[in-house]
Amino acid sequence: MDVHELFASCKKGDICRVRYLVEHRDVDLNVRDKWDSTPLYYACLCGHEELVQYLLANGAKCEANTFDGERCMYGSLSDQIRRLLKEYNCINTSPMQQQDAFNHFLYTLLEQGPHSDVNFLVHGQTFSAHRCVLSARSEYFTEMFNSKWRGKTLITLKHPLINPSAFAAILQYIYTGRMDIDISFLEDCRRLAKQCKMAVLIEELENKCKQVYDFVSNKPGICVKVLSLEPQNCIVQDELAQLADCALPAELQLGFGELPFNQAKNFSTYPDICFSVDGYNFLCHKAFFCGRSDYFRALLKDHFCEGGQLLSQPNTPVITLHNISHKIFIHVMFYIYSDDTELSMDNVFDVLCVADMYLLPGLKRLCGKTLAQALSRDNVICLWKTARLFSLSRLEDQCTEYMAKIIEQLVLDPEFAELIKEDAASVKGRHETDSVPLVDDIRYHISSNVQTYSAIEDASQKHAALEQLLCDINIEC
Repeated sequence: MDVHELFASCKKGDICRVRYLVEHRDVDLNVRDKWDSTPLYYACLCGHEELVQYLLANGAKCEANTFDGERCMYGSLSDQIRRLLKEYNCINTSPMQQQDAFNHFLYTLLEQGPHSDVNFLVHGQTFSAHRCVLSARSEYFTEMFNSKWRGKTLITLKHPLINPSAFAAILQYIYTGRMDIDISFLEDCRRLAKQCKMAVLIEELENKCKQVYDFVSNKPGICVKVLSLEPQNCIVQDELAQLADCALPAELQLGFGELPFNQAKNFSTYPDICFSVDGYNFLCHKAFFCGRSDYFRALLKDHFCEGGQLLSQPNTPVITLHNISHKIFIHVMFYIYSDDTELSMDNVFDVLCVADMYLLPGLKRLCGKTLAQALSRDNVICLWKTARLFSLSRLEDQCTEYMAKIIEQLVLDPEFAELIKEDAASVKGRHETDSVPLVDDIRYHISSNVQTYSAIEDASQKHAALEQLLCDINIEC
């Protein structure tokens, strides 16, 4: 529903609603509809200059000489919007500017190579990489690391047909699921993909080439110089989740079939850190834990001397984690590797507390989504307090939206009256007639999207019920 509303708002130019959906509902700006169009495309097509500026500033993608970039330029209603697209240089947006934290992490892992354990030398260019990522994403690399490249940290690729730019594009695809390749290197990339037995990539390249050809043939004067592939579904996350599967101790690998990732293939993951939780040893990777959590980055950097050594793997340090059960750690571990984990009302509060302790805001948001699905008249006040305590803005907004729908019932609840009093008291330096955030939010949701006479009457009754409660508890706002 939120995605549909985003597209509708971009067509109408309703920047206030778009801002609300992006900043409070966490809607993806680069989502596509069934016509393969993005919100930015519709904003350009309909001539909403201010909205285009907002979308670009918040990470909407529109790279130059790509299908999406040229389509937005060609479809723009005015020259002002075309100039805006060029001036913003978002037409050359790098993955660094994307809002998606997991994609940003993968991009950093690729570009900066923290905790890398293998280097490839391709005709004078060196590429740092991680054997665990390459093995999880490609059977070809798994086989090579177990045979010809076993034990090597520097691998030289001398074949004259291996182009460094194509190799860089292949690595980009392996790490992020995305690929940006100059059209002139397309055949080199296809050849390398075939050598690496990457059938899915070959199919994606063929489909994208056909799409670009059909677009260019119908738009005289358009020239696409860069071919871009976007991540498909959750393939990267699912395959990286295999690293979490392999990190499970042998005695725990059975019995967790409820987790969404139980398809691990038998391959070496080359762990470089062991976490001991409840006496169980989890063989993990610093690149993921340090890259995903400032807590673990500080832990492994500042308290490394406190750890021990794993007897079965002498070069792998052991860090003991306290105040967390192994069951909860498993959910945290799957999130760190794949940006997803299976949550339920039985474990979500425990995971939320740990996510807050380990500085994992994305996992906190996943917990918020799980809690939002369980919203009811009986728990809305409790969940609102939880959202406020853990700074879950989207859950807080969903709670206030739900409160607005049932406000005529809530005003009869003494706990709700106390909640308003507490929120009023929490405002520093509040005067008698100053606003109360909770009340303002409820008022907003009562009045939003009121378009019919019956809806206006219903909203008026809800406002009246809320105002009567405020009068009864002597709060003016």
